Amino acid sequence: MTDLISRVLARRARRAPRSATTGGATPRAPRESTRRLWAGLPPLLRLLVLTQLAFNLGFYAVLPFLAEHLGTAIGMAGWLVGFVLGLRAFSQQGLFVVGGWLVDRWGVRPVVLAGCALRIAGFAWLGYAEATWAVVGAVLVIGFAAALFSPAVESEVARQAVAWEEDGHGPRTRVLALFSVAGQVGAFAGPLLGALLLAFDFRTACLAGAAVFVLVLAGHLWLMPQHIPGRIRAVERGGARVLLRNRRFLALCCAYGTYLLGYNQLYLALPDEVQRAAGSQAPLSWLFALSSVLVVGAQLPVTRWAGDRLDLRRSMAAGLLLIAAGFAVVAAARPAGWTGVAGLLPAAGFVVLLTVGQMLVVPAARAWVPDLAEEGRIGLYMGALSSVSGLIVLAGSAATGSLLDLGLPAAVPWLVLAAVPALAVALLPHRDERDGQGRHENGEGRADRERQAARTGRTGRTGRSKGEGTACGE
Repeated sequence: MTDLISRVLARRARRAPRSATTGGATPRAPRESTRRLWAGLPPLLRLLVLTQLAFNLGFYAVLPFLAEHLGTAIGMAGWLVGFVLGLRAFSQQGLFVVGGWLVDRWGVRPVVLAGCALRIAGFAWLGYAEATWAVVGAVLVIGFAAALFSPAVESEVARQAVAWEEDGHGPRTRVLALFSVAGQVGAFAGPLLGALLLAFDFRTACLAGAAVFVLVLAGHLWLMPQHIPGRIRAVERGGARVLLRNRRFLALCCAYGTYLLGYNQLYLALPDEVQRAAGSQAPLSWLFALSSVLVVGAQLPVTRWAGDRLDLRRSMAAGLLLIAAGFAVVAAARPAGWTGVAGLLPAAGFVVLLTVGQMLVVPAARAWVPDLAEEGRIGLYMGALSSVSGLIVLAGSAATGSLLDLGLPAAVPWLVLAAVPALAVALLPHRDERDGQGRHENGEGRADRERQAARTGRTGRTGRSKGEGTACGE
């Protein structure tokens, strides 16, 4: 008996190390790893990650409900509602290069503080705006605020992530992934908060959004250092004329702009469809939550899958075709005139297909820019990608508003919207010998040099370009 007990105990002892890694400890490992990552972050990185969450929380508590407010409470025509929404996107995306230049010139802290102050003023103004000129002014202030603080926060997170990796704490992607997830948590919770506040009125939602940015402003005044070690202010010069002659890059911008135009329909065409199907805007917050959950849970697996099977052009093409399919689903269902839960299914299908398309298009476009950029100008080209895309959204949103307002057959506006990203596939530049192995090697060498520059603090440009590729928030 003693011998039997000894053998049983010996087998348990041999299994014990395996159970620590393959048994009950496995489900807890990701949570423990995330806690250790968070606990090990320096205070500045924690502040920036929480800032991204707060930015999206305040923003998405208001924006998803703006189109309905402008159309019903203020009585704007459909084309004007589309123009205002496009103007908001352009004042942010179109001026992103300006914000990045200001960060390089003046540093992170003053630009973030200025952006927060403008966002507070813009939300408060929008809550009380009733005339068209007042709404336009408030929307411009809100958009320009994001053009200030977004490049500031994103560039510094990327630069700090490089330093984190160099200090031996692990891959920088862990920090950047945590930053992205924080933004999506804000995008998830924001519409839910906004839906609750709309039980009072739109002004209450705006003031609550402003209050969030008051807290962010106070936090940065207290915690953000005046001078961040290793960051040296610089001024970007030149390169614009060469960029404007780069036809292949401009073609990429136009294709990417059609994706952004499609994404903007979450705020323009989708609210109209939800109102028709459900008789209220209440389900809209759940559709936004669905999109956020998909990005948080599936972005990394989708990116890994695409990287194993598709080159950059095919990944973008697949994403654009999925976005087109999302619009086509709604177009196909509109003649049936379904309402209630059945009427919301096409809208849900649109959100799913649009989000999966986004997960394919955005990483591929950001990764393609260095192959098409002039040597040493990746930051400028990343900013131009946002600026050109913002201009397309500005023009396209006004046209979309007109389509929705013309009394056309129900499926026509959605079919037109489906055709735009589908046709944009033809705009994608074909990858030639410049984008082959030799080109990638050059890009890797340039990336190595820019990573070294980021580590030594010689430039803030590299950090900004990396940050743009990892954050989805507004």
